[in-house]
Parts: sequence; structure tokens; C-alpha cells
Amino acid sequence: MEIVTTPPDIPAALQSIFTDLVLRYTPHTAMPHELWQELLAGYTQPNRHYHNLNHIAAVLAALMPVQANVKDWDALLFSVFYHDVVYDVAQTDNEAQSAELALSRLSEMGFPAERTAHCYQHILATQRHEPSTDADTNLFTDADLSILGQPAKDYETYTQQIRQEYSMYPDSLYLPGRAKVLMHFLAMPHIFKTDYFQHQYETQAKTNLSAELALLSSGS
Repeated sequence: MEIVTTPPDIPAALQSIFTDLVLRYTPHTAMPHELWQELLAGYTQPNRHYHNLNHIAAVLAALMPVQANVKDWDALLFSVFYHDVVYDVAQTDNEAQSAELALSRLSEMGFPAERTAHCYQHILATQRHEPSTDADTNLFTDADLSILGQPAKDYETYTQQIRQEYSMYPDSLYLPGRAKVLMHFLAMPHIFKTDYFQHQYETQAKTNLSAELALLSSGS
């Protein structure tokens, strides 16, 4: 199993990981560059304050400690790279569009159909982050939510970045919607589905979410 690391130069590091990944499944040496440029165009759009390459790198970093527990690492890697490639705050089907794009591109490169289907399902699961019968999906969606359990200052930066992404909406619309999201996660028996992520992030995540919800409720 390939051990993935992410050096400080995030775009170059991610491109290297992605290139090696794609070349395992296609003889077309130009394809990794073409697909990477497509991903780069998506993740570097000016509205991407949080859902950008830094987020992709963070999800990868969160998954590395549990890499040995992942049944299909390559399918999970593709899921990480493609899960937010389509992101428009005015739309409600970003996850489905991202999954469809992944399905198309993985099929083009010759990634096995059954494993492509798993990637598709991993990405769709990020819409609601509910428990899955697939262990890899649970690890992936937990990693996607790992920002929730980061130290308070990092979590605050994340909330500011999300607000910037939704800057087209006034507070009168954004704040109630954000509160609904926070309550959705706090109402779950566990925010994280897997033992590792629960142990690492659950307590801090609940503290962060509760603090943000209290702040929203106070009108601050």
C-alpha cells in the first residue's frame, strides 16, 4: 500500500499524488495533467475560501493515521480529490454533480467499475454525513468533518471561511441556515462514525459546535 505524505507545497504535493494515482490505471501519460487541470480549475475558483486545495490536503492528512484500515485506498483517494470539485453555494446538488464527474473521469481512465461505484457512493455520502454500512465511507466522511474537532482558533477560521463562501446571503438568511446545520450535527448520537475519529475529535467538535450555536443564538 502506498504511503501518502503531503509536503508544505500543497498544490505540487497533491498533483504528484494525483498523477501517481491516475497512472496506475491508464497508459495515457497526458491524462493526469489534463484531469489535474480540471480539478485545479474547480478548487481554485475565487469563491473557494474553505472548499479548496487546503481542504483536500487536510482530508488526506486526517486519513493517513487510519490508512491501514481502509479496504480500497485508491478509491478513497479518488473520492478525496473529487468530492468537492463542484461547489456552488446557490445549488443543492453539489455532491451529486461531483460524484457524476468522478464517475465519468474514472470510467474514462479505466478504473474498475465496481470500485468506481464505491467512489461514487463515498462522495454522495458527504451530503448528509450519516452512518454507512461501508467502513471506508465512514472513514472518509469522518475525515471530511475533521475540521469540526480542531482547536477552537482553527474552527473559528473555518467558520469565517464558510461565511465568506456564503457572502451572497445576508445574515437574515445565512444565520438560521447555519444554526440548522449545527443542530443537525449536535442531534446525532455521534458526530463521527468510527472509533478513531470519535476518540480524536468528538469532544472538541461538540464543544466547537455548541459554542458557535450559542454565539448565533445570542445574535453576536
